[in-house]
Amino acid sequence: MAHTKPLESSLNQWALDFSIAISITKERGATLRVGPELEIPTGDAILHSWEVPAKILAGDDTMGIICDIGMPVVHKNVIYNCRVIVHDRQILLICPTKITVDACIGVELCEELFMPASPHILMGLDGVEIFTNSSGSHRELRKLFTRVELVKEATLKLGGVYLYANQKGCDGDRQYYDGCVMIAMNGYIVTQGSQFSLDDVEVVTAMIDIEDVRSHRTSCSRGLQAARSNAFHWIEVPFALSSGKFGDTDGAMALGISAKLSGARFHTPEEEIAEAYYLLGPACWLWDYLRRSRTQEYFVPLSGGIDSCATAVIVYSMCHLVAEVARKGEPEDSVYTPLDSHEFCNKIFHTRYMGTENSSAETRKRAKDLRSDQKVCVHFNLNMDTLVTSVRDLFAFVTGMRPQFRAHGGSCAENLVLQNIQARLRMLLAYLFIQLLPWVRGRQSALLVLGTDINPIGGINKTNVKKFIAYARDAFEIPILNESMILWISRSSFIPVDGGFVMSPQNDSTRWRKRQGKHGQMKKAN
Repeated sequence: MAHTKPLESSLNQWALDFSIAISITKERGATLRVGPELEIPTGDAILHSWEVPAKILAGDDTMGIICDIGMPVVHKNVIYNCRVIVHDRQILLICPTKITVDACIGVELCEELFMPASPHILMGLDGVEIFTNSSGSHRELRKLFTRVELVKEATLKLGGVYLYANQKGCDGDRQYYDGCVMIAMNGYIVTQGSQFSLDDVEVVTAMIDIEDVRSHRTSCSRGLQAARSNAFHWIEVPFALSSGKFGDTDGAMALGISAKLSGARFHTPEEEIAEAYYLLGPACWLWDYLRRSRTQEYFVPLSGGIDSCATAVIVYSMCHLVAEVARKGEPEDSVYTPLDSHEFCNKIFHTRYMGTENSSAETRKRAKDLRSDQKVCVHFNLNMDTLVTSVRDLFAFVTGMRPQFRAHGGSCAENLVLQNIQARLRMLLAYLFIQLLPWVRGRQSALLVLGTDINPIGGINKTNVKKFIAYARDAFEIPILNESMILWISRSSFIPVDGGFVMSPQNDSTRWRKRQGKHGQMKKAN
């Protein structure tokens, strides 16, 4: 029996601490470490990309282990997405995309797994037993299922071990990479990392027996194709991934795959929509974005409607997740540890309700209740009628004409411009608050406006937003998120409700949102 212990690691793009990842690898007795695609970043700092492996090779990190590192390499002024294989302070191989070489290890890159004729097919026929895939795959609804099925299929037909490493964290834009590294063997998932995590470094290991792969490959059909397959260029390395001895492994691990068969862990569609899609995914993304932007706090304009309510709950879920991770262990260099989610949320979360004479008492009450129910944010309530009146008075002073709402006899143009005035003044006041609220609280920072600067629910239809609110009510025990909050449809707060004109409950809009949600569900259906 040839026991081999490969390892995969996922590094948050914020941390990129290779020394810690490799040291954890060696502590667990692994002999092969695989990292995600382009884990050493590119951008404008190509020279810096080489400084990182130079630092790794200068120390003892690569002694007694093979490390597969993803980084950009420039050749003839062309940037290539490459894998750099290092061992004992030496670079053994630089492998660009679509080029595969190995001793017993085949390198596949990211999307090549999704191709009709993936490189692992020919590599497996040529004798490669361990496949590595360093990926940068962003999160989409049900995408993990596709990844797992492709990895299982690759090893089921060919036989072999597949090490899949994926990026983790926010890329500074709207994308979020959900990690979930995994090790598969002969059509089974042996071990799997977390899909949503705030840990900067995550490492998974598994003890495998290469003889299981060789036994799986004894079919006549594979032998016929392998005999006619094209040969790859092989690089011999004076290093063994396995000890080649009997009885040197832990008894629980010695049986290899036969003792460790397991299925992949998935969220159900309902869980992924409610928990992963709204709570964990956006929460991890918001936390990474907050750190990358060098800001310290979030600001949400509450309207009393379901959209701003959902955004506020997502911020609370982020605080809940951060506190949960912090309670597991305090960082050595931390000056503040957020152990309580309520207290932490109160430090970094600000809300305000900007009402006018057209705002209903119901929206005012809901905005106030949403804040006071948990006491988890700094909330401001103000009335901006004087600003709206001043703008109308200024226009009347200049033109001699005073615009009126349609409910008061005005035209459609007048009605629209008066709504726009209120909306733009709210945005202007929001930016005034985000610039000066830290100063009011004695801090040196700025706030990010959720819904303007970044929008965590921008691509989510109203039907799913309501499902999320119902899930969050039970998950976080927030009684204010009751059925009346979920079912109530707010009217426009920019139009008066008097003079015989009453705003409808947006029936047309509701029907359109239901059709939009059904269309999106059909597009995502497997």
